[in-house]
Order: sequence, then structure tokens, then C-alpha cells
Amino acid sequence: MRHVLDEFLYYLVVERGLAENTLLSYSTDLLQFIEYLEKRGVRGWEEVNHGLILAYIIQMQKQGRSPATISQHLAALKSLYSFLVRERLVGHNPTEYLESPRLPKRLPRVLTVEEVERLLAQPRVDTPAGLRDKAMLELLYATGLRVSQLVALNVDHIDLEGQFLRCLGKGSRERVVPVAPVACRHVEKYLLQARVKLAKDRGEPALFLNQQGRRLSRQGCWKIIKAYARSAGLQKEITPHTLRYSFATHLLENRADLRAVQELLGHADITATQIYTHLTQKKIREVYERAHPRA
Repeated sequence: MRHVLDEFLYYLVVERGLAENTLLSYSTDLLQFIEYLEKRGVRGWEEVNHGLILAYIIQMQKQGRSPATISQHLAALKSLYSFLVRERLVGHNPTEYLESPRLPKRLPRVLTVEEVERLLAQPRVDTPAGLRDKAMLELLYATGLRVSQLVALNVDHIDLEGQFLRCLGKGSRERVVPVAPVACRHVEKYLLQARVKLAKDRGEPALFLNQQGRRLSRQGCWKIIKAYARSAGLQKEITPHTLRYSFATHLLENRADLRAVQELLGHADITATQIYTHLTQKKIREVYERAHPRA
């Protein structure tokens, strides 16, 4: 079973071009399922039936796994069995009629414009690290990039004169994102005054560098954001996507077209963008109830 799993993961890389994080998630989830099967004496994928998978789901529920986690495991299994059937490695698909558990629709937590301003004002721009952090925060809020996309940027991915950057989205799809003039100015200042001091190797392509002169990691960037959130006195729970969520919500609050916001975020499906409209509708409702004499 593990050998077949390796073939499946190779297929995901070569044929479907899935991102590294997605591959890691599939691999982890499917290895857990293999361990579950081995404990029950199952030695081949063709021996798996509908009942075995249901028992696995019930076990995860008893362990307190969230509906999102269970849905993720099922998605990996469904994708694997589609591959196995197509390659004629099994004769039936036991996941065919399985439905994922309903997920609660959770609205992302966003910052107000005033809270964003407080956060962006935190870095001290009299140090190389402060100039870097200021450029990072401004760029995140100006573009709606994921933190992983931000740290993956190279110097030649951003065109300060043209005010745009190139980044890779999910599925390794390249897209062009406009960059606000304010963010461009801070990135330019960082490049001229700070990056040259942080860089130890002139051949290093990364845009944002750590104190060792290497590419800043996603975890490193996230720690920096959390530290500035604390110093800004923000009481809300901050996640790596907080500035991305705030970027989208503030655009929609200022009447940006939903399709345009979809393009800016790099969402393949507009339903992924529509969750932000719930936030703006909620705000409209609050204004209405506060202002209308009959509300």
C-alpha cells in the first residue's frame, strides 16, 4: 500500500502540479489511514470497503477531530481512489457515495482600517530589520498575498517602476498583482538601505532576508507579525491570513467589484471570495440597526 501511495504522490506532482503543502497534507493523512488498515490486518487497497472507511471516520470523530480535518482526510481518500480506479489498480471505489461532514461557515476575523494603521506603524524604520518589517507589512496589506507567497518573492519578482509583482498561487499558477505606491516606496527604501546590509551573499535572490542573510521563513515572518500585533495592543486573534482577510474586506467595503477582488486574491472559484461579502453585509446591518429609528 505504501508503494502505491508513493506512485499516487508522484502523479500529484507530475500530472497535477499540486503545491508542496498540499502534497504533505495528502501524504500525512493517507499514511494515517494505512496505519489504521494495517492494525486491522488489511494488506491491500482493493480490500478496503465502504464500512471500513465509515469506521475510520467514526474513530476520528471519537478522537475529537474537527469536521474540517475529517473532510480533508476524505478528500485525500477520494482523490487516491479516483487514481486507483483510473489506473485499474482496484476494481471498485469505496469512497464513491461518501459525503464530507458539513462545515460550519466561519467568517474570517479582520482588522479595522484603524487597527491596520496601528499595526503598520509599529516597525522602527531606523534599523535594517525595521525597514524590512515595514516593507513586508505594507506589501501584505497592499496586495493580499499569503505569507508563504510573500517570503517566496525574489528581488526580480517585483517591478517598483511598473508597480506590480509576480507571484505563484495554488497549483503553481503565476499571477500578476498590482502594488500600491505607498508599499512600493517602502520596498524601495528597504532595498536601498536595509537589504544590502542584511545580505551576506550577493547571489541570494530572496527579497526578504533574515539576520543570517538567508530567505526569511514563513514561520519567521509570522512571529514578526504577532510581535507587532502585541505591541500595537490589538486584542483580536491574529492569524497569518489576517492582513489578507482585511485587504479583501476593506476593498469590498469601498465598493470594489467582487470579480476584481477574486482576481487580486488569486481565487480560482468566486465562492471562495464571497465569504468576505458576509462581512460587509454584517457591517451594513450594524449601521442600519444603529441609525434607523425603527430598527
